[in-house]
Amino acid sequence: MSAYDYDLIVIGSGPGGQKAAIAAAKLGKRVAVVDRHDMVGGVCVNTGTIPSKTLREAVHYLTGMSQRELYGASYRVKQDITIADLMARTQHVIGREVEVVRAQLMRNGVHLVSGLGRFTDPHTVAVEGGPRGERTSLTGEYVVIATGTRPARPPEVDFDEARVLDSDEILSLDRIPSSLVVVGAGVIGIEYASMFAALGCRVTVVEQRERMLEFCDPEIVESLKFHLRDLAVTFRFGEKVVDVAVGEHATVTSLASGKRIPAEAVMYSAGRQGMTDALGLEHAGLTADKRGRLAVDDHYRTEVPHIYAVGDVIGFPALAATSMDQGRLAAYHAFGEPANELAALQPIGIYTIPEISYCGATEAELTSSSIPYEIGTARYRELARGQIAGDSYGMLKLLVSTEDRKLLGVHVFGTGATDLVHIGQAVMGCGGTVDYLVDTVFNYPTLSEAYKVAALDATNKIRALARFTTT
Repeated sequence: MSAYDYDLIVIGSGPGGQKAAIAAAKLGKRVAVVDRHDMVGGVCVNTGTIPSKTLREAVHYLTGMSQRELYGASYRVKQDITIADLMARTQHVIGREVEVVRAQLMRNGVHLVSGLGRFTDPHTVAVEGGPRGERTSLTGEYVVIATGTRPARPPEVDFDEARVLDSDEILSLDRIPSSLVVVGAGVIGIEYASMFAALGCRVTVVEQRERMLEFCDPEIVESLKFHLRDLAVTFRFGEKVVDVAVGEHATVTSLASGKRIPAEAVMYSAGRQGMTDALGLEHAGLTADKRGRLAVDDHYRTEVPHIYAVGDVIGFPALAATSMDQGRLAAYHAFGEPANELAALQPIGIYTIPEISYCGATEAELTSSSIPYEIGTARYRELARGQIAGDSYGMLKLLVSTEDRKLLGVHVFGTGATDLVHIGQAVMGCGGTVDYLVDTVFNYPTLSEAYKVAALDATNKIRALARFTTT
C-alpha cells in the first residue's frame, strides 16, 4: 500500500490539469484535483478562452457582421445590443462546460477537492477555503502544477473595475462603452478591440512596438488592420502610455508623445502572470520567475523530480490546446507510460473578427533561412462559398517549396480560419506536397476549396519558372 493518499495530486482544473488527472486515472492511479469550487474548468472555462470566444460568437451573431455584405451595412440581428444579451450566451456556455469537466473527472474516478491548494512540504498540499471553509491536507507521490495565469497588472496603473480594466474585468462591464482605449496590441488586446469595434464602440489601440502580432504573416496582419480601420479602430503604434486620468464619466489616456485620448473606458492587455504566488513554492523547493512562471524540462518536470508543471504557468505557447497535451504527457512521463512527444507543427488561432490562423513557416522565416518558396493565394471572393457566406475579404495563402514542392506553411484570414488551417496542418504533418491539393477533389461549394485554388496558383507559378529555366 502506498504511503501517500494519492498517486497524483493536480493543482488546477483547467485544460492541462484535467487531462493530466484523466490520463493518470486511465492508468489506474488514484488522483485528486484541487481547485476553487467557483473555478472548476480553470481560467480557460471561467474567465479566459471560453467566455471570450463565446462573447465573440454572440457579437458576431447579434451585430449581423457576417451578413452585412449581403444585406447592407446597417443590417443588425438586434438593434440595441446590451451586455445582458452578450452575457446570457456566455454564462450558458460556461455553465455547460463546467458540468462537462465535473462529469469527466467523476466518470474517471478523480477526486475533486474544493479550495485553494498550497504546499506545506514537497509531497503535501494543504487545501483551504472549501464550500464550508474546511481545511484538509493531502499527500501525493507526484504533483502536477496547472494553476494557469491571470492578467498582468502594471503597478503604476490604478485599476478600478469600472473604467480602468484588465482583460478579466472587461467581461464584468455593466454596459457597452461608447469608446474604449486598448493598451497593448497582443492577441488578447486585438481580440477584444475587434469585438468592441464590431459592437459600434470607437476603439483606439495603443502599442509601444511599431507592429502588432509580429509572429504572424505581415500580409494577413495588414488585412486585419484594414478591416479594423473600416470599423473605425484607430492604431497608435510606437506610443507609450504615461498616465490614465479617471473622471466621473470618462478617462483621458496621456501618451509620451503628448497625445491625449478621451474614452469611456481603458482596457490594459499587458500579458499574463503565472498564478504561483499563493502556492507556497518555497515549501516544495521551487522558485518561479518574475512573471510567476515555472521552468520545466522536456518531460514537464520541474527542478523537483516528482513535481511537474503544465499549461500557461510554464510559458510559451500558453494555449489551451497545447496545455491539454502537456498535461497528458506529464502524467505519462511521471508513471513511466511510453508517449510520443508533441508534433512540432502546431496551429496558432487568433479569434479576432475576422479570424486569423496559421501553421508552419512564415515568409520571413523561410527568407532568413534561404529556403526558396513560391506563394499560392486564394481569395474567398473567388469562391462560391465565399459569396454565399458574404465574406469578400477572406484569403488563404500557401507557402510551397520550389525544390521538392512540399507545403511549408499555410496562413488563413477570414471566416472559419481556425478550422480551415487543420487541412494544411495535416498535409504538412504527413510530408505532403502541393500536388496532393491539386489532385484532390474538395466538396463544392466550400471554403476548403481555397486550398485547391491556392495550390493551382502556386503550381502555375512554379511551372512558369521551370519553363523559363529549361529554355
